[in-house]
Amino acid sequence: MHIITRRRLKEYANKHPKAEASLTAWYTVAKAARWQSITEVRKTFPHADAAQAASGKTITIFNIAGNNHRLITAIHYNPGKIFILKILTHSQYDKPNWKKEL
Repeated sequence: MHIITRRRLKEYANKHPKAEASLTAWYTVAKAARWQSITEVRKTFPHADAAQAASGKTITIFNIAGNNHRLITAIHYNPGKIFILKILTHSQYDKPNWKKEL
């Protein structure tokens, strides 16, 4: 999968160093993957969730660093692209405002 953009992962890891190892591991696995559906994603990341954003678009949410952070992505399976939309702490994720921004 082509991940757009790794820079967001690095920026977040700079602010939240405890998430760095988990984000790096996620990136390595996701980059090597060739997922075609959320079912295939869940074979690799069982706790990944598909959800609908306020815009009506489907997003995929990954638990990072023992569920302390949430990686919110848009996966376009046919062209094999993953867009990093947001990375949030668990407490930021619990607030509903971020959902309105997508």
